[in-house]
Amino acid sequence: MQDVEFVNGLLDFINNSPTPFHAVKNMSQILELAGFQRLLETEQWSLQNRQQGERFYVTRNDSSIIAFQLNTSPVDSGIRMLGAHTDSPCLKVKPNPEIINHHYLQLGVEVYGGALLNPWFDRDLSLAGRVSFLNDDGAIDYQLINLEKAIAIIPSLAIHLDREANAAHPIDAQKHLPPVLMKLPENEAETKADFREMLLKIVNANAEQDDISQPRAVKILDYELSFYDVQPPAVIGLHDDFIAGARLDNLLSCYTGLAAMLDNESRQNTLLVCNDHEEVGSISAAGAQGTLLKSVLERMCERDEDVSRMIANSVMISADNAHGVHPNYADKHDANHGPVLNMGPVIKVNANQRYASNSETAALFRYLCELADVPVQSFVVRSDMACGSTIGPITASALGVKTVDVGVPTFAMHSIRELAGRWDTYYLYRVFKQYYNQ
Repeated sequence: MQDVEFVNGLLDFINNSPTPFHAVKNMSQILELAGFQRLLETEQWSLQNRQQGERFYVTRNDSSIIAFQLNTSPVDSGIRMLGAHTDSPCLKVKPNPEIINHHYLQLGVEVYGGALLNPWFDRDLSLAGRVSFLNDDGAIDYQLINLEKAIAIIPSLAIHLDREANAAHPIDAQKHLPPVLMKLPENEAETKADFREMLLKIVNANAEQDDISQPRAVKILDYELSFYDVQPPAVIGLHDDFIAGARLDNLLSCYTGLAAMLDNESRQNTLLVCNDHEEVGSISAAGAQGTLLKSVLERMCERDEDVSRMIANSVMISADNAHGVHPNYADKHDANHGPVLNMGPVIKVNANQRYASNSETAALFRYLCELADVPVQSFVVRSDMACGSTIGPITASALGVKTVDVGVPTFAMHSIRELAGRWDTYYLYRVFKQYYNQ
């Protein structure tokens, strides 16, 4: 896959994946077009009787996904595993969200993950996620929705009313973040708006548009919805050096791993896992601290001992974005470990095991970069600053698999619009392809 094709595919994937649910749906469709067969956790798999080279995928909660291809015995040969995460910091709608304030309808939101909040102000926001409902057949059903159009905004307070606005005031998530959806007519200002009734109309309108024979929703039971910026991701810069967009952390790694897996032409056993809930600690059934990956690996083997042997022969690359050295804030980095955008992917190292890289796994990644003719950099957080983490240490400790933490350098991580190097994304794809094919 050439650079332009890869970057365009990445931008389309991010633009069409405003939530983890949409990301997994899009990945599932791409995998099925490539011949991957869907497995259900509730069914018997019989992977030991598979045909050589068959490819499969499985999802959990519709927000986490594992795809894999087994060409040889995984017990003896191990598996080349690659992990990323589908979630990003955002604003999630509360269960009872309606706020009527001075004739304006707003929705109460909860901050998901470590979001950089200031950039959320004055952006054109839409709404997407999963809605569960009771249909007219008496069954519980669900639908993914994406309104696409801008329906809300979080207006800033004019500087005339706050002369110290540029002095980095704290943001009160309860008071300052509810987006404004509409101005209510004066005679309706005292009435109670019903967000679930609005969702009911949206769900039925979508069903009629897609398939008029589907059962109609009669009652909204629950939902997981989040706001997102409708501005699409784009290649920017005087010489098209950068990619700007929402959710680069970490849909960039999800798509890159997926593209590399689809280009796998070797006889290696390969696996891609993209977990939800990394941004809030991974403690969930669909998160890296859940059982999804472990249960899939166990179902590949006949005996418990085989699982341990397979894992001992395997390796994991944990892919999550790294902090590029910001030219305006260079003192926030260790002077010898400030990754530069478009100078290659980064190996992330931490002596306290906040990253899972060690000398053995880092050496493997450096060698893969050499084989792929790709530059490589290192990131170590300043010794006087706290270090973040990834699914790498969680997966390594849960399974005992050798793991290296890597990623592309990024500016404005956890902002509503992040920035990465256009060439770094393609470099990462080339290394992942080398990894799967080596």
